[in-house]
Amino acid sequence: MSVVVVGGDSLGGIEKQLYSLGVTELVHISGRKALDRTKISLPKATAFVVVLTDYVNHGTAHTVKNMAKSRSIPLVYAKRSWSSVEEKLRAVIT
Repeated sequence: MSVVVVGGDSLGGIEKQLYSLGVTELVHISGRKALDRTKISLPKATAFVVVLTDYVNHGTAHTVKNMAKSRSIPLVYAKRSWSSVEEKLRAVIT
């Protein structure tokens, strides 16, 4: 399962926890700068996208939302803490 995480300079423990859930490929885009919008690409096998809301600019979040929506990829908005990410993912995965 492939996951794209947008936001946050580093993922810390979130990365390890995602791999423990069965993620095989993780693409991370910091999303802080306006130029990050040009770097966004969603791999074909993307199972879901996680947007860390407290570490991403609005333009990048909007671009990611439109890309995910056009390809019917589930999108999760969460704060940069594992408990918040896990809560949102459980609703998407199950």
